[in-house]
Amino acid sequence: MRNRWLAPAGLAAAALVVAACGSSSNTGGSGGGSGNSPAAAANGTTLEAKEVGGAKLLTNAKGFTLYWFVRDTATKSNCNGSCSKYWPPVPGPATAMSGVNGTLTVITRSNGSKQAAWNGHPLYTYVGDTKPGEAKGNGLNISGGVWHDITLSGSSAPAPAKSSSSGGNGYGY
Repeated sequence: MRNRWLAPAGLAAAALVVAACGSSSNTGGSGGGSGNSPAAAANGTTLEAKEVGGAKLLTNAKGFTLYWFVRDTATKSNCNGSCSKYWPPVPGPATAMSGVNGTLTVITRSNGSKQAAWNGHPLYTYVGDTKPGEAKGNGLNISGGVWHDITLSGSSAPAPAKSSSSGGNGYGY
């Protein structure tokens, strides 16, 4: 009789854990997204070359570092769902300002929206970058792959020096 009581209690506890994970994911995505709304706000995006951590990096017009994801291809983003809440896609089409050399293209995401790509890499910002001139997403291995800033000259910004046992900065997606 006690086993029957414990099984539903265990299921209820599991449901609460799943619900908590879902709500924290939504909160993190929307809360961090507002600080990084430059990536999602405009009809198109202006790309600039800015000095970040001693390197000339590709940024949006507000100075937020742009990233590429190793799992993407030149025509397909592999960052969808909860991934795109932490790594907002840069809307396409994009225009380049002085100092930005390369080929700009536009891909169509799985939801039908347009995303800017540079030299065959779909572009993203990172919600962990809360102000211009940060590159906290560089070198992170989350969402099933590594993220890199786009270095136009000099060395890439240093990867975060974290030794987290969770391996995903606590995001777990």
